[in-house]
Amino acid sequence: MEDNTLQLPDEDNLYEHYAFTVGKGQTPLRIDKYLMNFIENINRNKIQNAAKDGGLFVNDVCVKSSYKVKPGDEIRVMFTHPTYEALLVGEDISLDVEYEDDELLVVNKPAGMVVHPGHGNYSGTLINALIHRFDNLPNNSSDRPGLVHRIDKDTSGLLVVAKTENAMAHLTAQFAKKTSEREYIALVWGNVETDEGTIEGNIGRHPKNRLQNTVFLGDEANKGKPAVTHYKVIERLGYVTLVSCKLETGRTHQIRVHMKHIGHTLFNDERYGGEKILKGTTFTKYKQFVENCFKILPRQALHAKTLGFEHPKTGKFIRFTSEIPEDMQQCIEKWRGYSKYQEHE
Repeated sequence: MEDNTLQLPDEDNLYEHYAFTVGKGQTPLRIDKYLMNFIENINRNKIQNAAKDGGLFVNDVCVKSSYKVKPGDEIRVMFTHPTYEALLVGEDISLDVEYEDDELLVVNKPAGMVVHPGHGNYSGTLINALIHRFDNLPNNSSDRPGLVHRIDKDTSGLLVVAKTENAMAHLTAQFAKKTSEREYIALVWGNVETDEGTIEGNIGRHPKNRLQNTVFLGDEANKGKPAVTHYKVIERLGYVTLVSCKLETGRTHQIRVHMKHIGHTLFNDERYGGEKILKGTTFTKYKQFVENCFKILPRQALHAKTLGFEHPKTGKFIRFTSEIPEDMQQCIEKWRGYSKYQEHE
């Protein structure tokens, strides 16, 4: 039997980048292949190099890249360099600032901008711009300067940034107590039958694909974290629907996961399957039309439109609204035109 363990290296020269617990249903699989499914923007060569450096640990034992994972294994992936989050560098990046005072600022983030550095996105992030612009921003519980909340890379819209410790504490408490207001506009596949509704279901990492989150059901309903999304139909456009989503909680990918859960995946949401034609006809012209829409809007159709909260110093409730960006607006207009054409057929 092959020995897959190694002599324990000097961990003082290694930095932990990832930690996973292998799910219950996992079949035996080499750890390098397993990690390829769970770490974004990584290649097998980098994982194998980490193993050679003594950076793969299973249940606190250093293992080779040929080790086969099994359910319940606790995996740590360590590299010889610190995480890029720990090496933050300020960058002179222009920001679209909706509002600013001594306590906070509200930023309208464009699609494509990452909020904080992570694997594959080490520069050009909102945090890089913030630490260039401001000194001594307060850290949140994840040691990320200024961030009260976040939105996904390819989601556009409003974010509030704390400039003082008081603002960080006050705003974080509002998000935790669900007293802040967050409204998103989304274009989703299919005709959403009910004019409005509420989606509830605990959200957590997908057991077989850590790049996705999922809603836990049945015997696993208590896994993950509680999540509540209120939606309302704005406009029905045939094979897609424009909806407003208001968040009661703020879980990672919450709207994307909840809307897919009720059968209405976000339009062109590649991570959750929305880049495929999920509704419509088999006609070639229709396929070309949808592909043109994908080109106009090369991202998930999601925009953080409204953000409201109590000002941490004045106590006054303030609300901000941003326009739907041009790429998403053009896509909506194309669907309006197609929907009207179908009505007259």
